[in-house]
Amino acid sequence: MLEAARVDGANELKIFFRIFVPSMKGTYAAAAIYIFMTSWNNYLWPLIVLQTNDQQTTTLLISSLSSAYNPDYGVIMSGIAIVTLPVIVIFFAFQRQFVEGMLGSVKQ
Repeated sequence: MLEAARVDGANELKIFFRIFVPSMKGTYAAAAIYIFMTSWNNYLWPLIVLQTNDQQTTTLLISSLSSAYNPDYGVIMSGIAIVTLPVIVIFFAFQRQFVEGMLGSVKQ
C-alpha cells in the first residue's frame, strides 16, 4: 500500500495523513477510551497528593462515605452509579471504534 501511494506520486506527509491515520482510527479511539476510564477511576494518586477534602475526586468521596461501623449502602450505591454513568455513556457512544481498535489488523 505504501509503494502504491508512492507510485501515485504521494509524498510522505500525504501518505501519513491519507493512509496511516485513517487505518489507525480505531486504535486511537480505543486508547482514548482506555485513558479516559483509567483517569476517571483513579484512586491511589489523588489519595496521596490531595491534602484537603474540598479537592477530593468522586472516587475518593465514595470511599470516604463507607464508614467502618454504619455504612449507608444506598448513598454509596447511588454515588457509584453516578461515577460509573459517564464511563458507560462514553463506551456505548464509541463502541464501534473501541471494538475496531481491539481487533487491530484482524480482517473480517
